[in-house]
Amino acid sequence: MSGPDLRRAAAARALDLVTDGMRLGIGTGSTANAFIKLLGERVRAGLDVVGVPTSEATRSAAEAEGIKLTTLESCPQLDLTIDGADELDDQLRLIKGGGGALLREKIVAHASTRMVVIADAAKRVPMLGAFPLPVEVNLFGLGATRHAIEKAVAASGCTGDLSLRKASGGQPFVTDGGHAILDAHLKSIPDPEQLSAQLWAVPGVVEHGLFIGLASAAILAEAKGDAAVVTVLGSL
Repeated sequence: MSGPDLRRAAAARALDLVTDGMRLGIGTGSTANAFIKLLGERVRAGLDVVGVPTSEATRSAAEAEGIKLTTLESCPQLDLTIDGADELDDQLRLIKGGGGALLREKIVAHASTRMVVIADAAKRVPMLGAFPLPVEVNLFGLGATRHAIEKAVAASGCTGDLSLRKASGGQPFVTDGGHAILDAHLKSIPDPEQLSAQLWAVPGVVEHGLFIGLASAAILAEAKGDAAVVTVLGSL
């Protein structure tokens, strides 16, 4: 059972939550892409929904599938967001932003009545932090901001190094919003709420990848022999 098969199984279960007339937040990443493809099939079969994409990559993928799109200016309240996660724990706290779309993803999640995560069950961990935590920062004052983030990380009881994310060509990665990303390699985050508060206190931090209190459920797929078994954490 391959990763794409598991992503498709989780996405298919999430599609059961989508009904005519819904206003959807559409996530970013490989698992969200599986959902977009399945949603496109349903739309072409007559499902009437409108979506708000969380990145320019998601916008392009959704448009290619014929999914109607809108903006949060025109549609400020969404019914449901379906998105992936890089890590999640049993309290449905998430690390997101591996694809660089954390700012738009969090804005869309906050605008939604429900956020449901779809993921390979391997993304579920007893403690967040093995996946590097993305921190989106303004390019102005980057050196000072980095130093302040290092102090904030230490004050929250975490240890680890920060690295400036690079694009495939070696130049600094730039988000859709025009910002840089510092990835915090912490290994473990004993108190995500405290780290979140410490990061928010740093001028220059635009957003961070800790999503706390946003997801109402997670749909997790794992391989059992030749089959994909889907389980639900939280309440759909």
